[in-house]
Amino acid sequence: MVHFGHANSLRQAKALGDYLIVGVHTDEEITKHKGPPVFNQEERYKMVRGIKWVDEVVEGAPYVTILETLDKYDCDFCCHGDDITMTADGVDTYHLVKAAERYREVQRTAGVSTTDLVGRMLLLTRNHFRQGAHEYEVEKEHSSTMGQDSLARSPWTGCSQFLPTTQKIIQFSDGKPPKPGDRVVYVAGAFDLFHVGHLDFLEKAKEQGDYLIVGLHTDPVVNRYKGSNYPIMNLHERVLSVLACKYVSEVVIGAPYTVTKDLMDHFKVDIVVHGSTPVMNDVDGKDPFEYPKQLKKFITVDSGNDMTTEKIVDRIIRNRLEFETRNLKKEQKELELIKFMEKDKLKNTIIDINS
Repeated sequence: MVHFGHANSLRQAKALGDYLIVGVHTDEEITKHKGPPVFNQEERYKMVRGIKWVDEVVEGAPYVTILETLDKYDCDFCCHGDDITMTADGVDTYHLVKAAERYREVQRTAGVSTTDLVGRMLLLTRNHFRQGAHEYEVEKEHSSTMGQDSLARSPWTGCSQFLPTTQKIIQFSDGKPPKPGDRVVYVAGAFDLFHVGHLDFLEKAKEQGDYLIVGLHTDPVVNRYKGSNYPIMNLHERVLSVLACKYVSEVVIGAPYTVTKDLMDHFKVDIVVHGSTPVMNDVDGKDPFEYPKQLKKFITVDSGNDMTTEKIVDRIIRNRLEFETRNLKKEQKELELIKFMEKDKLKNTIIDINS
């Protein structure tokens, strides 16, 4: 997948230099070393290009990063998160660039991983968005094979609580208000499991003006019009996912479902845009876009992409066994590496004491 944890790694990587090139592996490479990818390679190429800190994408990058690749693209060094990534044979995929001292490390974003998100979809539980007094509880349904519960053993794929902070939002946000004369565009929705359909829609919406504001509905509101266990990602996670998109200027956290006069006046909205998906009426039975329609400030745009959050979940459900096997293998591999690292650390300690 491509989620806000990846975006945060790329944000940190960009801060280490001036120009960020991101290598994206093929489906074949990922399937061989990690298991089946959720997004296919074309979707991942597009998604990574849509992240605001990325300057260039290298398609089909080798799974083991070699010095020749760095030299080919004039890269000074390679960067990765502080979690572990290995080949199917248990080899550190960055051992060559580490040995050449052309490797840098950034901090992994706690509380989110592809394994965790896949687990949420497979468990079909609403526990990932608690409400009211239970909003920040870590409790999960027991699922040791998915790394979802508090007993999950791997520090990377096991579920740890994502705690949003104002600092994190500031880091993701451009923090720039509209300039005088800017045409302000407003869109609203769930934007759950941010994917290429969302990306293409936001690109088309941005074309309608200069400054794009995205209103994100709260988890209970999303659940009302989507049902089942939606949203898969809670409001705070969806905020960072959308803020990482290069077409987005600002996000309204917990936007009202109905676009009101107060909202449009406050943000000086020139045009309200919606996609081609059906719109459910508000709880009072009224059209949520009634006011902008009266002003003739409402348009529908077709993204040209039929991807939906439901289709992503369907991919996981249809291939449930494959993904369960993927998650289990990944955690087992990481546990083996943790044991190796602990032994290596103990050995170094003994050498230090002897010396």
